[in-house]
Amino acid sequence: MMIIMKANATPQQVEAVIEQVKRAGLNVHLSQGVEATIIGAVGETHNLPVERFERLDGVQLVQRITQPYKLASRQFHPEDSVITLDGLSVGGNEIAVIAGPCSVESRSQILETAQAAKEAGASALRGGVFKPRTSPYAFQGLGEEGLELLAEARELTGLPIVVEIMSQVQVEVMVKYVDVLQVGARNMQNFNLLRAIGATRTPVLLKRGLSATVEELLMSAEYILAGGNTRVMLCERGIRTFETSTRNTTDINAIPVLKHATHLPVILDPSHSTGHANYVAAIARAGIAAGADGLIIEVHPDPASAVSDGKHSLKPEQFAELIQQVGQIAQIMGRSLVTSRAFQAAKNGWA
Repeated sequence: MMIIMKANATPQQVEAVIEQVKRAGLNVHLSQGVEATIIGAVGETHNLPVERFERLDGVQLVQRITQPYKLASRQFHPEDSVITLDGLSVGGNEIAVIAGPCSVESRSQILETAQAAKEAGASALRGGVFKPRTSPYAFQGLGEEGLELLAEARELTGLPIVVEIMSQVQVEVMVKYVDVLQVGARNMQNFNLLRAIGATRTPVLLKRGLSATVEELLMSAEYILAGGNTRVMLCERGIRTFETSTRNTTDINAIPVLKHATHLPVILDPSHSTGHANYVAAIARAGIAAGADGLIIEVHPDPASAVSDGKHSLKPEQFAELIQQVGQIAQIMGRSLVTSRAFQAAKNGWA
């Protein structure tokens, strides 16, 4: 349930309500916005009368949250959440673009891609080091060596790095290196992994599962939020349908639906949702027009020689053109692209 405090409620009254929530055996999640202080009482509240909290000093209103996802709902958190990273933010009025290869293959490959992404105006760098592949014989990633190379690329470009995590046993090494933990589609309902990530405070990019509903995606986000990690971004990356002309079916509908249902930022992955480089730009443009807070795009200096996902990876020059296109659409929508501090510094130097 949601306990809304009066505008003039004192810190002591807020603390007294929190203490009563804890005594009821519920978890406390405090949201202090510009207009209101809201105390989330999360747990089994069905048989708990709202009157128990309504009579406390400083309380204005007690409401039950009707959705099964509590902390992710706009009912609990009406304002958009903005996830801050080093030099940029995701959510709000600005649009972030994450770019990079499916897999970190070598030092030269990731440094070249990172430099090209920064020069084009990317906000952050992506790259896989632990790869979930359909075939056990396919390239599985460079592991910690890949993390070291990504850290070097970050040092060179100033771009924060986004890396997929596969298992809770990788949490310790991953949080040592990365700025954003990406949870892939196959792990969206790996609840042990979600709990482990919830115990960290590292930002998370949570991808929608292959056949997951919007509600199931939000319930997975709830696991992370309930663990205390509020820095969660959602990612629509296409769902599996009967259609075979593309790798997946991009659910553009999910973007406005999620923006209505949740305060969490929504990112679109047009690379995996289409599976073909020829379609990436069109779906990226559509996603921004639909209200996405960002994009995650696969970019490779030589897609034909990529060890994984070369078919839907853009060349650097194609990515630079896409950045210009989505920037123009963002302006029409009254928004703008956010770029890294490194890119802004370079751009100021070019002027």
